[in-house]
Amino acid sequence: NALRAHLYEFGYIAPQGIGYLSRLEAVVDDPNTDLPELARDLCSALLNHIAQLTASIEDLKRRIDKISKEQETSRRLQTMPGVGPVGALAIETFAPPMDQFKRGRDFAAWLGLVPRQNSSGGKQRLGKTSKMGQRDIRRLLVTGAMAVVNWASRKGAAEGTWLARMLSRKPRMLVAMALAGKMARGIWAMLTRQEDYRNPVLVGVA
Repeated sequence: NALRAHLYEFGYIAPQGIGYLSRLEAVVDDPNTDLPELARDLCSALLNHIAQLTASIEDLKRRIDKISKEQETSRRLQTMPGVGPVGALAIETFAPPMDQFKRGRDFAAWLGLVPRQNSSGGKQRLGKTSKMGQRDIRRLLVTGAMAVVNWASRKGAAEGTWLARMLSRKPRMLVAMALAGKMARGIWAMLTRQEDYRNPVLVGVA
């Protein structure tokens, strides 16, 4: 954003996103662009900083991926769609032993992914999730669930599945929250039974 802002002042515009970085880099590297020398030096410094950060991030990703494959629990968790290396390691590191929970719903509740229940006139209604549990794991599960939902929205969920029904009548964010709760219950079952994820179509997507 800082790089975009500096170049914008001199009439060079690029959309937001790391994918357009090469366009800005070409402007800075082109000796024929009418950038003042100081502005060019400043933009070059920003580009070097971005390159260094990118290299560091890629190195961390490789290390996390390696560690997550070496640990049995992390490897098992990643067999579930929507759970990646970071999420798997977070669950293994921050979640208590699964035998502390009597059922998967209790683990989902500990994460703050179970909707609050409201009763009125003898009818029970589900409200927003409590968001009272372990924030890092909850955030990662919701992010993973949103990735699955977005994929299904683009590619299409299998007809008649839970996900297809939910997407047909609910906003995607609500579907992702509900899916994150289902994922939490599935994770409890996987770790309690010491089993990999067995259903290749978690929510009806191949």
